[in-house]
Amino acid sequence: AGLQLSALPDHSPLLQPSLAELRRRARAAGAPLAGRLLSDAFLLRFLRARDFDLDLAWRLLKNYFKWRAECPEISADLHPRSILGLLKAGYVGVLRARDPTGSKVLIYRIAHWDPKVFTAYDAFRVSLITSELIVQEIETQRNGIKAVFDLEGWQFAHAFQITPSVAKRIAAVLTDSFPLKVRGIHLINEPIIFHAVFSMIKPFLTEKIKERIHMHGDNYKQSLLQYFPDILPLEYGGEEYSMEDICQEWTNFIMKSENYLSSISQTVKEEVI
Repeated sequence: AGLQLSALPDHSPLLQPSLAELRRRARAAGAPLAGRLLSDAFLLRFLRARDFDLDLAWRLLKNYFKWRAECPEISADLHPRSILGLLKAGYVGVLRARDPTGSKVLIYRIAHWDPKVFTAYDAFRVSLITSELIVQEIETQRNGIKAVFDLEGWQFAHAFQITPSVAKRIAAVLTDSFPLKVRGIHLINEPIIFHAVFSMIKPFLTEKIKERIHMHGDNYKQSLLQYFPDILPLEYGGEEYSMEDICQEWTNFIMKSENYLSSISQTVKEEVI
């Protein structure tokens, strides 16, 4: 039943009972009554992320606000100018097409994150900004995301940035603090020194997320193409466009979304739950 509800458009009257109940719980817990925070479009993200299981959607909504209150260094300022250098360096690209299951696919390239210039929190903020923009898409709410991390160029300087508290925050977002289904995490070119960092994050992850992590090593092209046929950039075995193309496109889209990102930074400062 949850999946059937998830497939319905936002304006369907059949969604109203679930929306009314989630809104009632949020108000009873002291959420602000006004604005975006309790709009249908906003609450539907949480319901779809948990296939309309009300208790799980309510827990996710609470965790979303709790995480943001506890991590203002990442979440309070979603203004893209602070991470423009990382975007221009080509750290993240969003593929033009979805994978065969309808998931949105993101590629992060660690070699394009200079840890002497940008902190782990800056890199994390790029992910959060990207997530806040793609979660607006109903198709992405239904079918989630998959992320490819190209770990070529991973250095000790990156590893030193991932402290236990950073690791815990990354894990919180991956598991139950953001209304996006993480359907797969694909690691490629992972060096030996990365495993120490991964072992620090792993205890905080759910079994479900652990099962969705795939390590491809440096001989990854064939295995990656099996998951993402016909949609990858040239650098990863595709045929149509380069990483530079999609990094530039995504940077442009983020900069165009500046006003929206500023408005949700504001909203986050106001909420309580």
